[in-house]
Amino acid sequence: MALNQTIQHRQQRGSTSKLPCRGAAVRRPVRCTRLHVAAGGKVYLDPVRKECAAFAPATVANLGPGFDWMGCAVQGGGDTVIAKVLPGRAGEVVIDAIQGDGGRLSLDPAKNCIGVAATETLKLMSGAVSCGVSLTLHKGLPLGSGMGSSAASAAAAAWAVNGLFGAPVSKDKLILAGLASEAAVSGYHADNVGPSLLGGFVLIRSCKPGEPVELLQLPFTAADRLHFVLVNPCFEAPTAEMRAVLPKEVPMKSMINNCCQGGALVAGILRGDVRLIGESLDRDVIIEPVRGPLIPGMLAVKEAAKAAGAYGCTISGAGPTAVAIVDDPAVGERVAAAMSDAFRSAGKLEVNTAQVVKLDTEGAKFV
Repeated sequence: MALNQTIQHRQQRGSTSKLPCRGAAVRRPVRCTRLHVAAGGKVYLDPVRKECAAFAPATVANLGPGFDWMGCAVQGGGDTVIAKVLPGRAGEVVIDAIQGDGGRLSLDPAKNCIGVAATETLKLMSGAVSCGVSLTLHKGLPLGSGMGSSAASAAAAAWAVNGLFGAPVSKDKLILAGLASEAAVSGYHADNVGPSLLGGFVLIRSCKPGEPVELLQLPFTAADRLHFVLVNPCFEAPTAEMRAVLPKEVPMKSMINNCCQGGALVAGILRGDVRLIGESLDRDVIIEPVRGPLIPGMLAVKEAAKAAGAYGCTISGAGPTAVAIVDDPAVGERVAAAMSDAFRSAGKLEVNTAQVVKLDTEGAKFV
């Protein structure tokens, strides 16, 4: 697959998707939406099923020097959304329930990322829908974790709602629904929602409000050798607060360094070079130095990871989760233990989760 694979290119070639919900194995054309014509000639889209559930994975955004332009999906945790048909309530979106958030998230669809994503997905359909949609969210990711919690919710909601109507909208186009959702809760950026929908490594070439969005999926041939060590401490780092500390201007030397390391990061991905990926993400000199001190013990965690055998370690997304890169799961377990100990001793923080996971190459899927 060519490197410069764009959304437009993918739309031209993408004609199939894993349509069936709840475990079916057959493949069907995505363009199987039913239509009906109401009095007066108005065309409505009818759902092809009454219920559809979708899962979207956690993501690691930035990867050090790739701030706001690089992200990847990882196996393990994620969020699940169940979408159901609301007969006779055309275009309406309702959130029935949210589980796993401790009661913190709003049930107002205009104030919740799944509600926004669902609403925007309906707008992307090729006509007005004949029914409404109710949503139930099962949170598998902690809030403010740096693992793309809101993006996973948005991606799962968009894919589940899309599935109700036979998946007429490609994942590429659903990025727009995810962006609208992210803009409502954390900012207009695709480095989480892009990978959560599409899977794998995603480079954000263009993502500005009012302009075409262009994402590049980077082919990676060493998925079996790449392991992410993710350690999430009991500490919340809201994206808005972590973005507020970012510098408005940076020295030329810092810019050059991050350009070099960002280029090396992409080269490592394309070459399947796990060591190069780890060493490159470890060398950000612009974002990590201002965000790291806000996460108790982060510097000690970074050093502990490398001392235990990791090729590199940095902040996942806005934090506080720390991510390290290894090429051996046994080394990964040792690194996870060292990072957890550093959070406890240097940061005085308990640890929610410590896991060694692989790259998720599928992204959002029906379950």
